[in-house]
Amino acid sequence: MLQNKIKNNFTEIIEVLQRLDDFSYTQPFPMLSNATIGEHTRHIIEMYQSLIHSYEIGIVNYDKRARNKTIETHRTFAIEQIEKLLATIEKPNKSLVLQQGTTEITLEIETNYERELLYNLEHSIHHQALIKVALLQLQSFEIPENFGVAQSTIVYRESQCVR
Repeated sequence: MLQNKIKNNFTEIIEVLQRLDDFSYTQPFPMLSNATIGEHTRHIIEMYQSLIHSYEIGIVNYDKRARNKTIETHRTFAIEQIEKLLATIEKPNKSLVLQQGTTEITLEIETNYERELLYNLEHSIHHQALIKVALLQLQSFEIPENFGVAQSTIVYRESQCVR
């Protein structure tokens, strides 16, 4: 169920990236402190990559992610990275250790794969909301209605329309 939601979320991101032009993907947006859509996309991808690549050893540290500039500057490469994640995301739940810190580990807590998948999904939606701010500046770009909107918000909005 959770992995299907993640797959749907990634499919939505891919569809947006496929319709976006290269200039808009790498254009700094002042309302995002001059961040680009590509930078936010890279961040989403690399958080999932950190989790997937750490699965076997059982220790996840999001602070030590790669920060691959190619993901943030080439849409097609970003799409390829998402497709690789889609092909590898289905794994059994297992216990993990979550670490914080780069040179010195400042925190270690117990977690599990599904909990971290859920965290990454919610984190992705948050960054999609920021991407949506940039997309709204592109005059002719049609944005999916629920892009960057949390599932709980969608359910709440739907419940308000029923009355």
